[in-house]
Amino acid sequence: MRTTSDPTLRSDADLVRSIYPDLHRLAAVVAPPERDPRDLVQDALERALRRGRISDLDAPLAYLRRTIVNLASNERRALGRFRRAAPRLATVDTATTAEYPSDVAELLALDPLDRTALWLTDVEGHPAATVAEILGCRPDAARARVSRARRKLRTLVEQEDER
Repeated sequence: MRTTSDPTLRSDADLVRSIYPDLHRLAAVVAPPERDPRDLVQDALERALRRGRISDLDAPLAYLRRTIVNLASNERRALGRFRRAAPRLATVDTATTAEYPSDVAELLALDPLDRTALWLTDVEGHPAATVAEILGCRPDAARARVSRARRKLRTLVEQEDER
């Protein structure tokens, strides 16, 4: 059993401590409303640790970001299947759905991958090549996704302003 005095354990803990804020911000953007972003980061870290030490990964931040996006996408698909099946199974209490301020509602209306692309590009300032790597597509596809997402977000905000 390794203790906290073990240098490899400390280096992994220091690495996770240094990249956690970036991972948490990304998880907050891509996570479904029903999921706590901290849980999503925890699941990504758990998957990485199954492979071995985090410090042994070639690019731990990129690996964990991709894992978070994949986990969020998988969860959204599962939630979608549940939501489609729920009316056939029983009534669902919609009163417990989380309410968000109006400035976030438009952002939540975007596809999770669109939100991810916007976040990585506009907030974190990553180039299209990095966004493409995280999303698992080509850089030109990432640029197109960002452009379409900005256009859709602009339309949603304008519609909200007209109300």
